[in-house]
Amino acid sequence: MNAEIASMIGKRLFLSVITLLIVSFAVFFATNMLPGDTAAILLGQAATPEAVAGLRHAMHLDEPAMLRFLRWLAGVLTGDFGTSYANNMPIAQLIGYRFVNTMELAGITALVAVPLALTLGITAAVLRGSVYDRIVTVLTIGVISVPEFVVASTAVLIFAVYLKWLPAISFVNEVHSIYDLLRMYAMPVVTLTFVVSAQIIRMTRAAVIETLSTPYVEMALLKGASRSRIVLRHALPNSLGPIVNALALSLSYLIGGVIIIETIFNYPGIAKLMVDAVATRDLPLIQTCALIFCLGYLILITIADIIAILSNPRLR
Repeated sequence: MNAEIASMIGKRLFLSVITLLIVSFAVFFATNMLPGDTAAILLGQAATPEAVAGLRHAMHLDEPAMLRFLRWLAGVLTGDFGTSYANNMPIAQLIGYRFVNTMELAGITALVAVPLALTLGITAAVLRGSVYDRIVTVLTIGVISVPEFVVASTAVLIFAVYLKWLPAISFVNEVHSIYDLLRMYAMPVVTLTFVVSAQIIRMTRAAVIETLSTPYVEMALLKGASRSRIVLRHALPNSLGPIVNALALSLSYLIGGVIIIETIFNYPGIAKLMVDAVATRDLPLIQTCALIFCLGYLILITIADIIAILSNPRLR
């Protein structure tokens, strides 16, 4: 690794850290601007003004916002995410199994969506202009045009309400066999696969077509190389940077998609926990969940940028 590559990677990592700090600052003050008094919401309508004031003091809500932000940030840096207002539990303990559930959903979706999308994108590029390519392109544009909540709601209406094949709610704790696993994850995974795979197909197809149009690929064709060899030995390795970027960007859509899908299917993950925390004005929990999602997004984008830098032939 030369000095230029190391400098570019260092700058990208530094920008990621700065972005995370800015997002944490924005999330903290955005949650504190939500309407209503957290202490009054927690105590209920029958609470006296003295009780509300006492709870506000106990939770440091009567302190300046900047001081509370610095206290919260110092706790995050030391691994202390605070205590949930609504559940009176350490946030790290509260999000533990929820984080595992969200990672399981995202992991299963990636295992389904990535191979499927890469296969469709590469084959559509190789068969450019054919009926197969046109069908894949039309379907991809159609999927991109439909929001994930519409896909999820339609899936629930068809497979859960009318056909009664699949449950409308994902009871993860009731999974005891492969059959139960397929039934619980079928609709959430299929919906998220629609969201993720469409972008990967489009960007993979474009990257491979661009590589197949280069002079050295045309020279390999003139020398009699088979199409499969050209794609596997020449096109794919040189399209790695754009494809990895497509994968990272598309998988980052899981962050927004997971929030909607977990809410619709009542899936017990971090996104559902954050939505519930907004309803109860559980500020530390909202901030921690948002920070986790932002961190996941930045990790994916940073990895894509680093791979793109390392795969750039001009920097080798």
